Amino acid sequence: MAYQMTVTLTDQEYAALTEEANKRGTQPEEVLHEIMVQHLSSATPAKRPLTDQEFMEKLYREGKILNLPEPRPLTPEEQAERERIAQVFAGGKKYVGKGRFENTGVTTMYFKQIVKEDLGCASYIVGCTNAGVCAVVDPRLDMVDDILELAAAKEMRVAAVIETHNHADHISGHGEIARRTGAPIYVHEQAGAAYPHEDLKDGDELHFGVAKLRVIHTPGHRPEHIALAVSDTSRCEDPWLVLTGDSLFIGDVARPDLAVQSEEGANALYDSIFNRLLKLEDGVEVYPAHVAGSLCGRGMNPKTSSTIGFERKHNPAIAPRQRETFIHDINENLPQRPPNMLKIVERNCGDYTHDTAPPVPVALGAESFQREMHAGAQVIDTRSPQEFGEGHIPGALQVYLRGSAFATRVGFIVPLESRLLLVVKNERDLREAAAQLAVVGYDQVTGYLDGGMQAWQGAGLPAQYLEQITVDELHAQHDTFIVLDVRDQGEWDEGHIAGAVHLPYYLLEQRLQDLDSRRPLAVTCASGQRSSLACSILQRHGFTELCNVVGGMEAWSRQGFKEEM
Repeated sequence: MAYQMTVTLTDQEYAALTEEANKRGTQPEEVLHEIMVQHLSSATPAKRPLTDQEFMEKLYREGKILNLPEPRPLTPEEQAERERIAQVFAGGKKYVGKGRFENTGVTTMYFKQIVKEDLGCASYIVGCTNAGVCAVVDPRLDMVDDILELAAAKEMRVAAVIETHNHADHISGHGEIARRTGAPIYVHEQAGAAYPHEDLKDGDELHFGVAKLRVIHTPGHRPEHIALAVSDTSRCEDPWLVLTGDSLFIGDVARPDLAVQSEEGANALYDSIFNRLLKLEDGVEVYPAHVAGSLCGRGMNPKTSSTIGFERKHNPAIAPRQRETFIHDINENLPQRPPNMLKIVERNCGDYTHDTAPPVPVALGAESFQREMHAGAQVIDTRSPQEFGEGHIPGALQVYLRGSAFATRVGFIVPLESRLLLVVKNERDLREAAAQLAVVGYDQVTGYLDGGMQAWQGAGLPAQYLEQITVDELHAQHDTFIVLDVRDQGEWDEGHIAGAVHLPYYLLEQRLQDLDSRRPLAVTCASGQRSSLACSILQRHGFTELCNVVGGMEAWSRQGFKEEM
């Protein structure tokens, strides 16, 4: 005779049962069956074996089973216990009776980080694959297609777009996602957003299936800034990870000077870091909105995630210290502010519903390209420094597409409202350059040189050249040149060529009077990219006796040549 019974297990008992099954290479229900047989056998009196019915009645009286074999309605307590078991295993193991558990898969929470290294931006998808719903956090404009493809591949509907703050270094993709999916946009109530949105405040919770996002107001970088503590409720209510936006970075903290006075921002950031984020458990994972390459911090680590505990122990920016000391330290050695930041913030706060699609760059023959130049368009040559040196259009600015921070460097030297013309190697570079420029607000990339420099020179139009010099040649002819170092202040302080003039490339046009155009200039940076850009600026202003130092200070140091601090 066989009986069906309902067995009550605590979470700890089930975990132990599963662990034992894994050791034996079998299923939990088989281990449970063996334990029950052993228990029933040991409970048998010596005088005579109990009948099956007596066994069941004994277990029922002792509370070891919830019902006798005869059908009867469940009590409210028994029904509640059955529902509790179902909830415990809703995201993974589900109890189905007869000592069996149905395997419905692992936890259904979905989490994905998407990183763009050019500006050091990170966006996130958080959701639930079983519920088919997700939220997108801090989407960058050129990430929208990738984000929507990832969500569709997991059969998740984008139910919300969340901004941790108004970004100052790139155009957000929240409007594009809202247009294409109908998802509402969520921002903090202090964001001042002019577009349709839902306000968030500290302590608010948003649920996307088993994923729960709790708002933590963390001002400092900006007054409206929030972090999001993310929990997988199929496992527990405790935060599994925290999306820190631009508050806590990997190896750094946010700069406090982009929205308010730097001391005011640093004071608020102190509370956000020490009294909010560092109150989380050490095991909580940290995922920021920016990584190395961004101007929103000072010295971020290249790693894209960490934990609260690791940062508490090893992040020098959050070492315990007095508030006044923190405020002073956090305002030292700040990098140049993101270019065009006020206009980018204004765009990100504005009503995206009135935006129009930017023009598609059109192919222009050499003569048409020249006419557009004469009409006021600015030429950006995206080829390598070497290719630029071998021949380029007079007046073009050289910013290497395949180098670091292409769009940021354009932003430092070209007004945002400019009409741009591109010189590119191929169509792939054209698409990438236009996309990267759109991310930092350039929506007037109107054309490109069809056929490249070969077509320009083939049309008999004038070309300009830039001499390239090695560090060995510079070392041997040091007295011949004025060495111009166009790196940032922190790089200069770490070591430079004796007697060099220091002037960052983004300040050249304001301080041309500090340079002697009659003497040969050898322009250097870290690797030869920014120096080539600087040379293109100088050529536009009539400097002819100049050359670009190939390999820059990195090559100089490798050769062991003398530097001074």
